[in-house]
Amino acid sequence: MSSTPLRVSGLIVVLSLGVLALGAFPQGDDTIKVDVDLVNVLATVRGKGNALIGGLEKGDFHLFEDGKEQEIKYFTREVDLPLTIGLLVDVSGSQERLIDTERRAASQFFRSVLRPKDLAFLISFGKDSELLQDSTSSPKLLEDGLKELRLSAPVGGLHPGPVPTQQNTAGTVLWDAVYLAANERLRSEAGRKVIVVITDGVDTGSKKTREQAIHEAQLADAVVYSVYYVDNAAYGGGLVFGGSGEGDLKKMSDETGGRVLKVDRKNTLDDLFKEIQEEMRSQYAIAYSPTNPKKDGTYRKLEFKMSNKDYKVQARKGYYAVTN
Repeated sequence: MSSTPLRVSGLIVVLSLGVLALGAFPQGDDTIKVDVDLVNVLATVRGKGNALIGGLEKGDFHLFEDGKEQEIKYFTREVDLPLTIGLLVDVSGSQERLIDTERRAASQFFRSVLRPKDLAFLISFGKDSELLQDSTSSPKLLEDGLKELRLSAPVGGLHPGPVPTQQNTAGTVLWDAVYLAANERLRSEAGRKVIVVITDGVDTGSKKTREQAIHEAQLADAVVYSVYYVDNAAYGGGLVFGGSGEGDLKKMSDETGGRVLKVDRKNTLDDLFKEIQEEMRSQYAIAYSPTNPKKDGTYRKLEFKMSNKDYKVQARKGYYAVTN
């Protein structure tokens, strides 16, 4: 790969990379079928007052690709599908006073959300990306990984973990971390795939761009939730150096079907983890075979329209067609 490699804490993992056929979502107890032409979409529906809407049927959804309505072939609620979660935690200097809170809240999140058939992995990122815990269904192993969260070395400092993969001695490789999580950990997984990023959104030092990170998340069918967490004291109580990263996080989350959640005086990190958990429990899994058969790698725009006009759908804005 041309990207910065993902450093692995305590072990070396050999990755098998290949072309992934998109699997159809299972229908109840039916055998899972495979259709390489299927496009998978996770959707969340909200009504008046921003309330999550459950209990909907396939006929309530109308899905359009580039303006043309598509036939929904598979439809199920999230409870029927396995889940893989990647938690990405910013450990750059600006997050120093937040790490203990992140560690505690993330531990509770894993214990609350993971079922025996689900998986989660943990990545920290500062001036490089480090895999602290590979995919596992064990909250205990994830807690052990969270204990390894540590501040990335400041400018001129010594790196406390693996050998840096960047030439510079400081940075926040946000886009590299998202790209690698999607490419190396999620593209080969089946079922629902979610990335949760805790960061102030300011990237410095990534080899990948924001657009490349979004593209890779879309290829992996991953929904990205961005938790915007800023310690203003780290910037002298003023503006974040390099400008606020909230806009970049919103772009990434909107394009992949997630959203940005902001830690503030009204919403603690625990509160936001609970919101993400509730939203994941309310998702609908939808799959269709596109009427455009071309395998040309082009971007296809997606749009949902609901039978109930008061309902609004949160889902990814599009996808990239496969290539021959």
